[in-house]
Amino acid sequence: MPHLTSRDTGISATGAERLGFGVPGYAHPLLAPVEWAELTRPGTPLHWAVLNVADGPGTRPDPHCLEAAGRLRNAGVRVLGHLDLRHGSRPFAEIVSDAHRFLDWYRVDGYLLDRCPTDRADLAGVRRVTATLEVVLEHADGGHLVLGHGRHPCPGYAEIADQLVTFSGPWAEYRWSQVAEWTADHPPERFVHLVHGVPRTHLDEAMRIARWQGAGTIFFTDRTGDRAGGRTGQTNPFAALPGYWDEIVSQIGPGVSE
Repeated sequence: MPHLTSRDTGISATGAERLGFGVPGYAHPLLAPVEWAELTRPGTPLHWAVLNVADGPGTRPDPHCLEAAGRLRNAGVRVLGHLDLRHGSRPFAEIVSDAHRFLDWYRVDGYLLDRCPTDRADLAGVRRVTATLEVVLEHADGGHLVLGHGRHPCPGYAEIADQLVTFSGPWAEYRWSQVAEWTADHPPERFVHLVHGVPRTHLDEAMRIARWQGAGTIFFTDRTGDRAGGRTGQTNPFAALPGYWDEIVSQIGPGVSE
């Protein structure tokens, strides 16, 4: 399994001094053209962006998504395909089929495995998926895998992917959250925090929490809603830019490419 290095992420060797963004998936490029364009801005500290065409790759190539993914790759941004594991209930063959479509149609650099299980009993099944995706991504120069748990899983999951999303949820929960002790055995570039409903006045506090809890990749937004977005009919808070995008980019600092 490939592992992230400080060179890959722009995170310093000492850990959390250099945060960067992981974008969990904007709305379709026709609905969010400004958001997709912002991701190619030179110097933005961006670790990856997720492409989610239609709860996955869709049934046929989408020319608008193809164009957006191409622009990101040309800008040096890692593009991940969105694969929903449905908490371990999705058939293995469906997951692999979607993975191939993402790769064939959009030339993704890896995958975000959303709604990934967290229990030890499901570890073997997820390991089978990640091992297969490594083979699918063999050509992609060390394809990148992110497990979208949304909370701390059992420690064994850290051995089968490049990054784990150990928090995904609202600011009201994040500000009182606790980090699992076992995460201290791994560098910050292994962990991702996705937080919605963060007020502008609490940005500094949110970044202090991320650093203290040892997360190297973040996405904070002042938007609110349900992370499931279209699955529930509510607004996905991560589908658009936060109102303070320019400010948070400035606070984190320029990417290493600048």
